Amino acid sequence: MAKPGDTVKIKTTTKTYEGLIMPSEDQQSVFLKLSSGYNIGINKNKVKKITVLEPHKETPSPSPKKQPTNKKLKTITILHTGGTIASKVDYKTGAVVSRFTPEEIIDMFPEIGEHANINSNLISNMASEDMRFAHYNAMAKAVEKAIKDKADGIILTHGTDTLHYTSAALAFMFDNLPIPLILVGAQRSSDRASSDAFSNLLAATQFITKTDFTGVAICMHATSEDKESVILPATKSKKLHSSRRDAFKPINAQPIASVNPETEKITFINKPKKDTGKLTIKTKMEDKVALIKSHPNFHPDQLLHYIDYKGIVIEGTGLGHIPVSDSNDLAKPNIKNLAAVKALVDKGVIVVMTTQTVFGRVQMNVYAPGRDILKTGVIPGSDMTSETAFIKLAWLLGNYPSKAKQLITENLRGEITDRTLYKEEFI
Repeated sequence: MAKPGDTVKIKTTTKTYEGLIMPSEDQQSVFLKLSSGYNIGINKNKVKKITVLEPHKETPSPSPKKQPTNKKLKTITILHTGGTIASKVDYKTGAVVSRFTPEEIIDMFPEIGEHANINSNLISNMASEDMRFAHYNAMAKAVEKAIKDKADGIILTHGTDTLHYTSAALAFMFDNLPIPLILVGAQRSSDRASSDAFSNLLAATQFITKTDFTGVAICMHATSEDKESVILPATKSKKLHSSRRDAFKPINAQPIASVNPETEKITFINKPKKDTGKLTIKTKMEDKVALIKSHPNFHPDQLLHYIDYKGIVIEGTGLGHIPVSDSNDLAKPNIKNLAAVKALVDKGVIVVMTTQTVFGRVQMNVYAPGRDILKTGVIPGSDMTSETAFIKLAWLLGNYPSKAKQLITENLRGEITDRTLYKEEFI
C-alpha cells in the first residue's frame, strides 16, 4: 500500500497523475506533490489504481558547513519571525523544516554568502496574523542588539499578512536608524518552483551591501515575474493581493528602488534623505487602540464599545465619512452614530479618520456629513493608510500621550505626503 513519501502514479476515472504522496488527516482524499511544485487533492472515490514508482527511503540530511568570515564583505544579521521564507516542507515526513542558523541559511541560499557575512537570530516562528505589540518590542530589542554588534545591515524575515503593520511599527520605534533594516517575506514557500523566497532575500542582501540606504523598508517582488524585487517605504505600503508574488504596493507614494537579483542592478526611484541625527529608540505601544471599518447599517454600539479606549482609527468611506445623516426616514438611526463619535471624543478618546479607498486622502470639508463629523473633534488622517494610522496612534499614545493629538497630524516617518500622486505616477 502506498504511504506518505512514496512516489506514485495515480490513475483516476479521467486522468493519470504522478507525484509524491503527502501526509494528510483527510480520509476521503489523497494529496500529491507534483513535479511542478503544486499540490493537488484527489477524491479517493475517483481513484482506479495507485502504483508505487519509488518507495520512500530515509536519507539523513548532511549538516551544513560552517561558513568562514570574509573581511572584505559586509555583515548582515538576519532576524527570523516566521513565515515561509526560511522554512520548507519535508513532504516525505510531513514536517515543516525551519532554517534559522547562518549555516542553514547559506545552505539553502548559497548565493547570499557571496555578498555578505551572515549572522542570524530566531525571534519567533509564527504566523504573522498572531503578532501582538509585544512581538514588535522583541524585534526592536533584537535590532538594537544587532546594531550594537556592528551589523552593517539587518534583514527581518516576516509573514506577509501583517508585514506592513510591523514595518510601520519599527519605522516609528527607530528614529535616525544608522543602518538598513529590510523586512522580507515570501508569498510562495521555498519548496515550490515559483517561490519568491530566494529572489526577495537575495535582492534585500544586494540592496544592503551595494547602497548607502539607512532606515526601514520592505523588499518584495515588483511584478508577478521573477526579474525584479522592489524596495518599498515602510509606512506607505500595503498588501493588496492574497497570493500574487507582487502583492505589496506603495500607497500614495513611489517605491524606493528596484533590484534585479540576476544582474545585480539597483535603480533608485525615490531615494529618501539619509538619516544623520542621533539614533533614538522608543518602543512603547498603547494596547487600547482599535481600528474600525465603517459600513452600511453601521451601529453606534460598534463605536461605544471602545468608550474606555485611548484611541480609535475609523476607516471611513470615500473622503472620510461614516453614516451620520437622516436623508430619509429609514436613515434616521444614523444620527446616533454622530452622537456616539462625540461621546468618544468628549471622553478623551483620540479618534482619527482614514479612508477605505486604497489611494487618495481624507477630505472631510467637502460634504456636509464630513464637516459634521469634524465638529465632534475627529482628526483627519490625511493620506495615511489605515494600518499605518493605527500603528502610529498606538505608538504615539505609548510614548507621547500628551502630544499624540498634535503629532498624529505631523509627518514623522514619511507616512504623510504633501501631494497625493496619481496612480500612473508610481505603479
